[in-house]
Amino acid sequence: MKSAIFCIAACALLAGCGATLQRFNVPVPVPCDTTEPARPVMATESLSTGTPAFEVTRAALAEIDRREAYEGELRAALASCTNLSRAQVKLH
Repeated sequence: MKSAIFCIAACALLAGCGATLQRFNVPVPVPCDTTEPARPVMATESLSTGTPAFEVTRAALAEIDRREAYEGELRAALASCTNLSRAQVKLH
C-alpha cells in the first residue's frame, strides 16, 4: 500500500517536470517618499458667533479657495505615490 502511494506521488511530481514555465507579475509594495501637505488654517474656524453675515460670507468664499488648493496638493501627493496618470487623478 505504501509503495502504491509512493508510486502515485512520484508520478505526479514527475508529470510536473514536463510542463513549461509560466511567468507571473506580482505587484510589490514600494514606500512613498512624499510627505502629506500641511492642512491650512480655514478662515471660518476663527470666527466668533456674533460675526456679521458679510464677514462670514467673505470668510466662506476664502475658505473655498484654500480647500481647493489643499485638495490639489493632496491629489498631487496621491498621484506621485501611486503612479497614477493625470487623467486618473484629475488635477486642477
